[in-house]
Amino acid sequence: MKQKEILLFGASGQIGRNLIRKLSQNNYKITAVTRNTHRAGYILKTQANPGYLELVEVKNFSSQKIEDLMKNTTICINLIGILFEKEKDQFKTIHTDLPDLLSQKAKKFNIEKFVQISSLGIEKATESNYAKSKLEGEKKIKENFKNSIILKPSIVYSVDDNFTTRFMTLLSRLPMMPLYYNGNTKFSPIHVNDLTDIIVKIINGKTNTLTLECIGPEIFTFKEIIKKLLTSIQKKRLLIPIPYQLASLSAKILQTFPNPLLTEDQLKLLKYDNVSTGLYKTNFDLGFETNKKFDNEISKYSYNWRSGGQFANINNIN
Repeated sequence: MKQKEILLFGASGQIGRNLIRKLSQNNYKITAVTRNTHRAGYILKTQANPGYLELVEVKNFSSQKIEDLMKNTTICINLIGILFEKEKDQFKTIHTDLPDLLSQKAKKFNIEKFVQISSLGIEKATESNYAKSKLEGEKKIKENFKNSIILKPSIVYSVDDNFTTRFMTLLSRLPMMPLYYNGNTKFSPIHVNDLTDIIVKIINGKTNTLTLECIGPEIFTFKEIIKKLLTSIQKKRLLIPIPYQLASLSAKILQTFPNPLLTEDQLKLLKYDNVSTGLYKTNFDLGFETNKKFDNEISKYSYNWRSGGQFANINNIN
């Protein structure tokens, strides 16, 4: 059987690094697109079997450059996404315009599959620019290319994430933790290893047209997640619900920092549950079970935030 060529955008993130390793193990040749091969290369090259990975540096996505990359591709996977805007209309550029362009080129060269990673639970968040840009990107993809698969994961977590690790850092430093919307927003966190397993199964399968919600085996409220993180890093902190007006004011201040902990747009998004919506099938409906449990997985790296590090006494909680 001819070796399939995978074109991968967003290769240097936590999903991309994990996915490269699994794709090479499944005999796929990967062309990984990154903005800086020198910065990302030393990490990415260790993830793939020798001869299975080629790194391509692309700083600006022109139509011709995309065509040059796409013309020899069997399957294209787009993992690129941002959590906050550093400049005006960046959500639209990354979440709408880029998927629009990629899916157009996928149609032109009639590739086997185009796989887009979107987000779960964004359909109701109409006041969020992040959500609107993601939904518009999904719409463009479906209009452009029928052989498109849109995967909508809940929060993706691992030692390399920007969710559990960021909150562990905050909880280890602050005496209290604000709870937005009383901490009642629900999540179904999925471990990066489970998500990449789903992606590989989708690629190996016969399905070419699908929108799939990707969820973990458990559902927690935001408050429950914070409590689990506190237990894992062996800390006790005050959890204080704060009114929306105060939360919005703090978000306005925080979003002025280069790498903000919270933005106004993220605050709007936090209002809505991040669990299965019933609008689409889930990975469980297709028999793609996710087995990794949140408590077990965060315990494998949470010692980095404990007072005593890896050898901290589990009963020594402060």
